[in-house]
Amino acid sequence: MEGVVAMVEETMVVIVGAGPSGLATSACLGDIPHVILEREDCYASLWKKRSYDRLSLHLAKEFCHLPLMPLPPKSPTYLSKKEFIEYLDRYVSEFKINSRFHQSVESASYDEVEKRWVIEYKNTLSGEVKVLVAKFLVVASGENNEGYIPNIPGLETFQGEIMHSSIYKCGLAFRDQNVLVVGSGNSGMEIAYDVSNYGALTSIVIKSSFHVLTKGMVRLGMLLLMKKLPLWLVDFIVTSLALYAYGDLTRFGIRRPKSGPFYLKSTTGRSAVIDVGTVQKIKNGDIDVVPAITMVKENSVVFENGIERQFDAIVFATGYRSLANTWLKDYKYGLNAKGLPKNSFPNHWKGENNLYVAGLSRRGLEGVGKDAIAIAGDIKKIMMTGQLMFKYGLRTSSS
Repeated sequence: MEGVVAMVEETMVVIVGAGPSGLATSACLGDIPHVILEREDCYASLWKKRSYDRLSLHLAKEFCHLPLMPLPPKSPTYLSKKEFIEYLDRYVSEFKINSRFHQSVESASYDEVEKRWVIEYKNTLSGEVKVLVAKFLVVASGENNEGYIPNIPGLETFQGEIMHSSIYKCGLAFRDQNVLVVGSGNSGMEIAYDVSNYGALTSIVIKSSFHVLTKGMVRLGMLLLMKKLPLWLVDFIVTSLALYAYGDLTRFGIRRPKSGPFYLKSTTGRSAVIDVGTVQKIKNGDIDVVPAITMVKENSVVFENGIERQFDAIVFATGYRSLANTWLKDYKYGLNAKGLPKNSFPNHWKGENNLYVAGLSRRGLEGVGKDAIAIAGDIKKIMMTGQLMFKYGLRTSSS
């Protein structure tokens, strides 16, 4: 900002990010003055622009709505990508949520003297720089800011196509090609299934152990069993059902963790893989499981077992990383060095100096909703108890 006089505006709350977390927080704040800053040209850009065509929600509708607006009873049990986006459109309309698009936050720092946050942001179209001053700052930019591709020796020499799962749309473009999918989470397993369906010779790198469940098993556990039974018993029942349905998958390269799926989800946020048909393709030999990569050459990949194979394309379903620490200068108040909540669950959503984080608990849309409710409730509580003295012009009952 050197040499530039930026326009300064004051508000009560600034929300960075117009994904489901930002939208939910806005709805829960209600009439409390707030501004949503979004660097993309639309809200929910991850869903609208960076998700593959066949994507659908892996959890049942009971766990996939935002606060204050449940899904209609006639909605399908598992929403498609299109149906969920339509729900978000209705949500934005219902709560009259306005976001400022093409606004990239350049820095956010806490003014210890004035006890407020100073947020500098830039219009990505015009280059105009502005400043927002707020008592509360909500980081709702998500952990899926930027696709992560690991640094593999020789990857830069690969002559074929390299893409991250955030770019992947459909397997049709890979028909009759040798495709390697790296990553065995839900995205990797589903992308492997998709490219195989379109006639690609498909391989998938599986390194970590994980549970494989069906959508029905997850719904049974979350909707019914967990309400009545202890967690260890729910895990025992569901893993028994999975063993009956799939058998021992070890010989196919899929290892099951020692801890149960719901225990892992509740303690680490790590989800089970919801099978869409990939396991059967692996059993049939339509999808080949390979170990970790040691290096990449111009036209081939070398694996840990010493085998070298040629590929036309590599799709990295290796997750995302948060970029909040690149602009949140005082991130220590709520985030760790990786841009994730400093405080452990369930207290992850609140930091210091009125800094909040929404949607970073790795607990899906249900977690997003709980974060938004907690954050808005805490802000209202601070305002109502007379702890807020702000130059915006609002006054508490004690002022």
